Amino acid sequence: MSDNPSKSSDAHLLQSLCDARETLSSQIAKKIIGQQKIIDNLLIALFARGHCLLIGVPGLAKTLLISTLAQALDMKFNRIQFTPDLMPSDITGTEILEEDRSTGQKYFRFIKGPVFSQILLADEINRTPPKTQAALLQAMQEYQVSAAGETHILDKPFFVLATQNPIEQEGTYPLPEAQLDRFFFSLWIDYPQRDEEVQIVSSTTKEETAAVKAVLNGETIVRLQELVRRIPVAQPVVEYAVDLVRKTRPHEHNTPAFIRKGIRWGAGPRAAQSLILAAKSRAALNGRGTPDIDDVREAAIPVLRHRLVLTFSAEADGMSAVDMVNNLLSTT
Repeated sequence: MSDNPSKSSDAHLLQSLCDARETLSSQIAKKIIGQQKIIDNLLIALFARGHCLLIGVPGLAKTLLISTLAQALDMKFNRIQFTPDLMPSDITGTEILEEDRSTGQKYFRFIKGPVFSQILLADEINRTPPKTQAALLQAMQEYQVSAAGETHILDKPFFVLATQNPIEQEGTYPLPEAQLDRFFFSLWIDYPQRDEEVQIVSSTTKEETAAVKAVLNGETIVRLQELVRRIPVAQPVVEYAVDLVRKTRPHEHNTPAFIRKGIRWGAGPRAAQSLILAAKSRAALNGRGTPDIDDVREAAIPVLRHRLVLTFSAEADGMSAVDMVNNLLSTT
């Protein structure tokens, strides 16, 4: 028997998290073929209490992936289709005037909007104006909604998955850099491999696939999120994450020349925090009690790609934020 009950409890939770990852992946695989890295990153973000921005062309099952994940997690799920005429109150909720029939007294009652859920799909978030985008992003950051002078606390866990289409830019409102920074990960969904696509077409043109069973509930997920926060990290790993982020800033003294030439604005401190939390979550999901530098490096692209602002010359040369991060990883 362990001399330290809390360590014994954490070890048990760590094993249960590792087991849950396998079960969740197997349940999601009932409807989603391939995309294992995307699924892994969604789980990393979930247990790190982060939110995800998913970018991909139409038809790559972004919405199906998110709804399938929601089915595998016994939590309240809502979907918002973002459109140009969507108002902030359509997300957060609105007040309605009601009358007490017995007294005739009138009063306002707050009707909660779809943001009051635990898993929220924000479909095509860039199709709505900045004011409406900001209503969601405030809830993501503060886990609460303010209306008519009152604060309404959101249930935990609260996991937002927003989607974007990278092709159609007409009639869209791109998220500003300050708002992009609120997203823990930016995940790009690519086309499937040929054998995966054959399997997708075969499985989706016949009878319905097996039902997805719920694996974890909200209460358990909160405990596992708290476990991830408690995981210790060695000081050199923290310093590596901080140094990696600082090297994305063109005005730092030890920044590589290709960064000074190719990046106008680098990542802020929130990026280093996200790297460490992602490393902790990845280690925990793999059954390890502490992360290493490789965990930080694995999280670098989804953490940094949406936090870097490239120069005009870099864009003209066909360089992307991912190219910059890969070059940085090869020199760090």
